[in-house]
Amino acid sequence: MDDSPSIWITAVPPFGPEETGVLLSVDVASEDPGERMVSVLLNRGHEGEEGVFYLLPFDLSARYERSGDRLSVSVRASRQVLAADLADRTDTLHEQLAGLATDPADDDRVTLLRRALVTDFVPPERDGVKQPVLLVDHAGPATLAELFARFHEGEAGFAVLYAD
Repeated sequence: MDDSPSIWITAVPPFGPEETGVLLSVDVASEDPGERMVSVLLNRGHEGEEGVFYLLPFDLSARYERSGDRLSVSVRASRQVLAADLADRTDTLHEQLAGLATDPADDDRVTLLRRALVTDFVPPERDGVKQPVLLVDHAGPATLAELFARFHEGEAGFAVLYAD
C-alpha cells in the first residue's frame, strides 16, 4: 500500500490547536465503493459542535495498526448497519461492496477504507480509550489547507470516529 495523500497527522479543530491527531479525508464524490459507503454512513452522525459529528462505534469505527514505521487506519462498519443503510438504495453500491473483506478480529465488521503513512506518531490513549480518528468529508480532491478552508466555509464537516 502506498502512502495515502488522504491521511495526515495534524492539529485539528475538534482536538484543539495544541493536540495532534489522525485526520482522514473522505471524498463524497469518489467512485470508490468503500469511500462512498463511509460517506453514506456519516449521515448517522450526531452533531456536537457546529460542523462536527460524532458516530456511534457500532455504526462506524476506526482501528489503528502499526507495522514498523507505518501507521495504518482502517474505517470499519457493522454488516447489520451496512444492510440497513443499503436496503432502500437503487444504485449498485450494494453489489460493489460485496467483495469487501470481513475483519479477521470481528466477523461482523467490514473494512471500508484503509489508509497508511510513514510516521513515528503513536495515537495516545486516555484512561484506556484510544484517541478518536477524525474524518473530513468534502467533494473533490483537496490539500490539507483546502480541507480546513472548506470546513471554515461550511463546505466540509468533521466526523469523530471512536477507535477500537
